[in-house]
Amino acid sequence: MSQTQPELGYEHAREELAEVVRKLESGGVPLADSMALWERGEKLAAICQQWLDGAKARIDQARQGSVDAAVQQTEA
Repeated sequence: MSQTQPELGYEHAREELAEVVRKLESGGVPLADSMALWERGEKLAAICQQWLDGAKARIDQARQGSVDAAVQQTEA
């Protein structure tokens, strides 16, 4: 993740995003409300992506540490 954590946790942002999508797909929302929902959905999607990117970076870092340790053991 970047230096700052998103204001919402991943699960909460994902659940809220699913609700936004459900409302938009229902088709019964006035245009102005649809636009506001779309904007909120974009923000929530970005928050989810930030969490996922952070998780991937941590996994990549852990894997690299494992590879480095294995290389050091074979060199010893």
